Amino acid sequence: MTADIAPTHVSRTRLGSFPRALPSDPDAPHVRSARVDVDAADSQGPLTPAWESIGYDEINWTYTPTGKRLLQKFSSERGGYHVRPHYVFCSGSGFGIPHWGSGNVYHEDADGNPIYDFTIVDQAYDAIVDAGHHVLVELGFTPRDLLGDEAAALTVVPSPTVYTSYEAGAWGYPPRDYDKWGGLVAALVEHCVQRYGEQEVSSWLWELWNEPDISYWRGSLDQFNRLYTVTARAVRSVLPTGKVGGPTVTDGGLEFLKGFLDYTSSRNEPLDFISFHTKGSYFTNREYRPIGSPPSEQLSPSSTKMINDIREFNRAIAQYEQYRQLPVYVDECDASVPAHFGTYDNPNYEFQNTEYYPVFQAKLMKKILDLNTEEVVQVERATSWSFYFEGERYFEGTRSFQTAGGVEKPLLNGYRMLSLLGTERIAATSDAGWTLDDLDPEAGRSMGEEVDALASRAEDGTLAILVWRHTDDQYRTSTDEATVRLTVRNAPVGTLGLTHYRIDAEHSNAHTRWKELGSPQDPTPEQLTKITARQGLEELEETTTVQADPDGTITIDVSLPLPAASLLLLRPERR
Repeated sequence: MTADIAPTHVSRTRLGSFPRALPSDPDAPHVRSARVDVDAADSQGPLTPAWESIGYDEINWTYTPTGKRLLQKFSSERGGYHVRPHYVFCSGSGFGIPHWGSGNVYHEDADGNPIYDFTIVDQAYDAIVDAGHHVLVELGFTPRDLLGDEAAALTVVPSPTVYTSYEAGAWGYPPRDYDKWGGLVAALVEHCVQRYGEQEVSSWLWELWNEPDISYWRGSLDQFNRLYTVTARAVRSVLPTGKVGGPTVTDGGLEFLKGFLDYTSSRNEPLDFISFHTKGSYFTNREYRPIGSPPSEQLSPSSTKMINDIREFNRAIAQYEQYRQLPVYVDECDASVPAHFGTYDNPNYEFQNTEYYPVFQAKLMKKILDLNTEEVVQVERATSWSFYFEGERYFEGTRSFQTAGGVEKPLLNGYRMLSLLGTERIAATSDAGWTLDDLDPEAGRSMGEEVDALASRAEDGTLAILVWRHTDDQYRTSTDEATVRLTVRNAPVGTLGLTHYRIDAEHSNAHTRWKELGSPQDPTPEQLTKITARQGLEELEETTTVQADPDGTITIDVSLPLPAASLLLLRPERR
């Protein structure tokens, strides 16, 4: 099958039709006190670990020593994260740079016969699987030897930016030969089954392309749909249990999504999951400003904008009866774009260095789980578009879990907190929490200051209560602590060990230590030791014990600055 390459695509805004998020009311009073009630007897069912997925552009950084070590730092009691890197089929040297990479899999000999080279793929996927994770295979983009005449005409000197890398972004065009594309997909699936085993690869997700509603795809919707048919059949021809899906559109791609679902539903095409993206903010690239200088316009990510995107997409999916039970993967659930910018591009990206970001993520994941309780279509995973960047300065402010020197950022500790939650969700309510009833898509206002909580129980009976204070405004902070009266009802009988972890400006925060030392870009060994000593998840106070009242009630007071998150673990002591 030969593609009729006719780029009829029209670019859409990254932030969709939802109005630009307004800041929360700067004159609103701070939350000074809150009551959080946890009922250990009120089971809410299995706790979906929506956060157990990460992704990034730079596939070639997966298998660097730094990348391998970082993958090992993500823990899961539920079977591992799904990891989604870009550019597996792109041609190139296998040298990663920000926002670009290449798997260099596909070549043709002089007679046009395909030649497959899985050297880079093996290194990347080995690193993921060896760390106990699973691959979310993004099948993209078009290899150089599968380009058609229109794409070849765009050949220019390569540039490191995503839209003009080899052949001026010609990799975004449909392949000239759909049969050879199907052969490439089938060869990759077969190779992975042989290398990792059918049981492991059956847990992977096979997703066509990335964001085909914008410039990543230079064909038409019809061409994309035809390519999906070829792709899904290729996967299933090798692995009948393979999970295939898409269309992984941006938050402005609702109409593209509907066109895709119209096609797959009318033809009964294989579809095991549906994917789309949401971003909380867009900060334009500005002229260079010295680090720490204030931006001309102070902006912050909007969690309400992201929740509205997800609800709008899920309600659209629910219109297709046969798809209502399919899992949704928001496989770029990202607080900000562009993905590779940092504080030197725009000072608003500073939030990616600080305690603001892990608390934002904890809050966002809880709201997504709340959305699942109210909507028919369910979010299975919400992928943080974060990994690390080679060669950056200390605390560059990019979307990363660690910065130069392998120093861990507070964001990684947020995921450590989430990893300590149990498998069963239990009821937790707050009288100072934002609820979905407050979601107002017309006004577009960002989430105001709140205290809220997420609670769980593990198989060994441990209760985990994650409580935070946050607002969608990185410039609105307060060292005046809010007093939270935490009441746990129907707690286990007997003595419980209490461990209290904290993320705030003073705890679990290498960035604060770095600033206190003068923000060195060439830290001495002594300085680096002081920075890394505070990079892990820290306890607010020494582990102690508590005893429930005769009626099974435990009361704990927690003080929270803004922003901050506390994780309290209540473990039954065994005799």
